Amino acid sequence: MNTFHPISTTEFDGAFKRIGKDWMLIGASDGTAQNIMTASWGCIGVLWNKPVAVCFIRPERHTYTLVEQAERLSLSFFEGEDYRAALSYCGRVSGRDEDKFAGAALTPAQSDNGVPYPAEASIVLLCKKLYADDLKESAFLDSALLSNYASGGYHRMYVCEIEQVLQKD
Repeated sequence: MNTFHPISTTEFDGAFKRIGKDWMLIGASDGTAQNIMTASWGCIGVLWNKPVAVCFIRPERHTYTLVEQAERLSLSFFEGEDYRAALSYCGRVSGRDEDKFAGAALTPAQSDNGVPYPAEASIVLLCKKLYADDLKESAFLDSALLSNYASGGYHRMYVCEIEQVLQKD
């Protein structure tokens, strides 16, 4: 007889740990300015027969403006705790005010089509936006989740095709 035992979500798939615990950086450029921001909400899976990543950005964030103008974005992941301070920095400082690559001591790199990402990342997903929609208060089925929005600012969700995965040697 087959038996099962429970495991944590982080044991099931590395994406749960990479996004929710280790965090990721979302990178975008409007052709003139570029920025990176820390995110800990997102998904990786399959939708519309394509490998996709889903990320969420509040309209108040500088990266939101760049992502809205761009066709593509990057999602960058780091191994271990060596870059935790840089990720923290990119989550609390606005790219409107300064160059976050420089402030976080990260080296800017670019894909062939100009999508920025940090050269120090261990894995980079280069993504093309497929779909975007705003989260709406009326669509929440579990009202307890609204506590994440005490001051408003509902996220915009971006479903993006993963066009290329770069892994550091």
